[in-house]
Amino acid sequence: MIAAHLKLSLAALERANGDASMLATAGKIADAIVAALRADKKLLIIGNGGSAADAQHIAAEIVGRYKKDRPGYAAIALTTDTSALTAITNDYGFEQVFARQVEGLGQRGDVLMALSTSGRSPNIIAALRKARAQGLVTIGFTGTKGEAMGVSCDHLLIAPSDDTPVIQQIHLAVAHGICGEIEQAMISEAPRP
Repeated sequence: MIAAHLKLSLAALERANGDASMLATAGKIADAIVAALRADKKLLIIGNGGSAADAQHIAAEIVGRYKKDRPGYAAIALTTDTSALTAITNDYGFEQVFARQVEGLGQRGDVLMALSTSGRSPNIIAALRKARAQGLVTIGFTGTKGEAMGVSCDHLLIAPSDDTPVIQQIHLAVAHGICGEIEQAMISEAPRP
């Protein structure tokens, strides 16, 4: 089973690597995040389940470092504050768990990156709508069955798979590439001591 999963993952990553449209979208996403960070804006990241863990992982790469020592950049995974998550869910329902945080923390020009393998999670869609209404740049990561999510996204990255674990693997691999692009762009313009 392990070898079969690795073979499936490899085939999906090869499809992703050959998907010119997806790669172009990833480049546009990197550019949008770089533009926001250069303007002293922040990246907010959301997701459910495994995508929540990926949101935290991506935020850590941006705030800490990906591969190079450099200044920290502003990124927040809205999946980590248990008091906010439980209070908002209790008071407003789970559908509003991210939208309410976007309302309170998001500012015009910030970026919201929303990870949803299905593209149909009500709390993700609600947050994207709130972000768009507040003037944030909206980015979605989904799989082949999540194209409808694009209505609420300025940029939609569609992993070429409908298998949740494989979609998540592609999302994280692409996100790592985007982190590399961000790091390179931000370091290349940093003032020399």
